[in-house]
Amino acid sequence: MLHPPHTPGELTLTVLIVEDDTDIRESLVEYLGAHGYEVTEAAHGREALDRLQQCTRKPRLIVLDLMMPVMDGRAFRQTQLSTPDLAEIPVLIISAYREIAELAKELRPIAYLKKPLQLADLLRVVARYCPTS
Repeated sequence: MLHPPHTPGELTLTVLIVEDDTDIRESLVEYLGAHGYEVTEAAHGREALDRLQQCTRKPRLIVLDLMMPVMDGRAFRQTQLSTPDLAEIPVLIISAYREIAELAKELRPIAYLKKPLQLADLLRVVARYCPTS
């Protein structure tokens, strides 16, 4: 779901959700959309990189699952960090991965949340990086 360009001066509130589970991804898109955020989605890391390289307006935040097919979250994040025009986009990791705290040290996200997600926690992190006012 890609959204049309914003008008000049409008605050960009774009969030990229990278999640292979269709139900979770669609729920997050719907939830954040209902809270006024533009949301773009990708089913795995390779698709997310393709979207990022094609778009002229980079997202303000990436919400990234770790366990995905094709390209997992770890490989995505390593590629993102080594790509100058993408490296500065903050990443929030969401995962059921047991050792998420240890992996977060390597991947340097702005935050991480364990699945199952508490939507209020997700919204708090998103609002910090994509303020609506």
